Amino acid sequence: MSEKHDALVVFSPSGKRGRFPLGTPVLQAARELGVDLDSICGGRARCARCQVEPVDGSFPKENIVSSRCHLSEPGAAEDECRQRGRLKPEMRLGCQARVEGDIRIDVPASSQVHQQVVRKEHEVRDIELDPVIHLYFVDVPKPDINVPEGDLQRLLRALQHDWELQLSEWDTAVLTGLQHALREGKWQVTVAVRDASRIVAVWPGFRGRVYGAAIDVGSTTIAVNLCDLVSGEVLASGGAMNPQIRFGEDLMSRVSYAMLNEDGAQRMTLAVREELDRLLSQTSERAGIVADDILELTLVGNPVMHHLVLGMDPTPLGTAPFALGTDQPVDIPAAALGLGLHPAARAWFLPCIAGHVGADTAGVLLAEAPWEQEEISLIIDLGTNAEIVLGNRNRLLAASSPTGPAFEGAQISSGQRAAPGAIERVRIDPETLEPRIRVVGSDVWSDEPGFGDAIGAQGVTGICGSGIIEAVAGMFLAGILRKDGVVDGAAADRSDRIRADGRTFSYRLFDGEPGVVITQGDIRAIQLAKAALYAGARLLMDRLGIDQVDRIRLAGAFGSYIDVKYAMVLGLIPDCRLAQVSSARNAAGTGARIALLNGEARREIARRVADIEKIETAVDPAFQQHFVEAMGLPHSTRTITELARSVTLPVKKIVSRKRNSARQRSKRNA
Repeated sequence: MSEKHDALVVFSPSGKRGRFPLGTPVLQAARELGVDLDSICGGRARCARCQVEPVDGSFPKENIVSSRCHLSEPGAAEDECRQRGRLKPEMRLGCQARVEGDIRIDVPASSQVHQQVVRKEHEVRDIELDPVIHLYFVDVPKPDINVPEGDLQRLLRALQHDWELQLSEWDTAVLTGLQHALREGKWQVTVAVRDASRIVAVWPGFRGRVYGAAIDVGSTTIAVNLCDLVSGEVLASGGAMNPQIRFGEDLMSRVSYAMLNEDGAQRMTLAVREELDRLLSQTSERAGIVADDILELTLVGNPVMHHLVLGMDPTPLGTAPFALGTDQPVDIPAAALGLGLHPAARAWFLPCIAGHVGADTAGVLLAEAPWEQEEISLIIDLGTNAEIVLGNRNRLLAASSPTGPAFEGAQISSGQRAAPGAIERVRIDPETLEPRIRVVGSDVWSDEPGFGDAIGAQGVTGICGSGIIEAVAGMFLAGILRKDGVVDGAAADRSDRIRADGRTFSYRLFDGEPGVVITQGDIRAIQLAKAALYAGARLLMDRLGIDQVDRIRLAGAFGSYIDVKYAMVLGLIPDCRLAQVSSARNAAGTGARIALLNGEARREIARRVADIEKIETAVDPAFQQHFVEAMGLPHSTRTITELARSVTLPVKKIVSRKRNSARQRSKRNA
């Protein structure tokens, strides 16, 4: 057996990877791949900004077994950094650690120059307030030597007298703190009652506020909205990358990690719970309260995220029949999740719908309420896994489609998450084939004065999901791409931006360092992702017996920022009047907030979810046929009538078989 001279290095969360000679510093590998890893000391271990975390475990997607032992042993520089408290035990300095075997390396947000933009802002909307927790101010009779009655009994009697509340349940924390609260408040206290049945907190004196948090646990990002349960106001919001990304970019990668590594699921559960606790603490501080003031949580997430937060085994979701641990709402103490909130705080998870249609979709449905509408809606929550609902007041169907991480910049040669410097808007002139771009963090287009100043020192760093969709769709509209998604080499005669790239061609979108190039491999990745989404939607339309939908709603952080025209040109979604295609913004998070602020909404979504028809795309033979046909741009076989009313689509090129044959003979004779 020949000695191995190089190793595969995979970086998360970017998903960028490459092979490097043994002994290559991690920082050098990161720079060669265009990974966002900070360093200002020139690799001399002075700044400690290039901190990375090696990830242990088996990763079948990359076909590697990663281990922190596959990095060189820490040297004196790292030991000194640890002694000074600047380097945690599990972390390594990228400038000092050298590659000695296949390795997966996580670059935490603190080590990135360009921080991820978490695009899950809350939507301002009217929500009927009827939270599960209500506050009651009462005067409790003082102890009377002639009436042998305990503090709790007198409190219960006061609640019955003043508020007509018949209560017989209370949290343990209420008992331990009741005596102190009554005496500090001079026998006046504020009582928090949950579900009109259980005392969960008692505070001395008058208290007019109680708080809760709505949480959207996405596979890529986590978003928290901290709310005043009395007014319904969002007091503060927070977001962060889901730390589970270091175990796999997409859902199935994480399920595989749980399958192949004995403690894989537990490690992912611990990682996400720690991040939730940190985010809740951070958001509370931003709102000017303490985490101990939070009494209620509602959570949404896809089934894999739902199971991992709860500490349930996600591996049954990896193979048919994709059985859920539970499809019912889950109501548990927040302390069971390791969250440092009020001792009586509860966490309420919205119900999952089917194998890969989760509580996040339930949140979307709660926000959109398609059961109230006559028109047929196609609702898509677009992420690494697309969750699709179709129907109206008469009938609702749901399915999921494995789109993968390409829409979020992963597995794209110049791809990255949505951070400052990432290209997010692209326009290509059909005559000159010259591009115009706009980047995250700037409103100035590249052909406008002041573009260089607007993008600042970070420059253009890569391309994110919305940018890659517009780039591929724009290339098709400009005639650079054929209907089958192949870069037309003949277009090289029109522009030097089209260049030979091995056996295929690529399009140079941006000049600079690093340059941004759209390769044939990038286009194929987007084709596979969009075909999966389209096929899932088409399958539901077949089941409902329709050929066109009345409206399309795109939910999720990514779905909220894509240009619907370019999404339809790409063939991401079925043909529909463009005016009826719109963003639902972070509808999953909105649904979580509705459930937080309205107890009846919780009962409503539990009832509605039970009536939804679940369609499993993985075992339906029609899905594969739809998938193959959807690989074309916009589609291989269907006429895109509505889109053609708004967009001039390229004329299909007819290539002469005779000319083609002559060209092939010429090549053979050369």
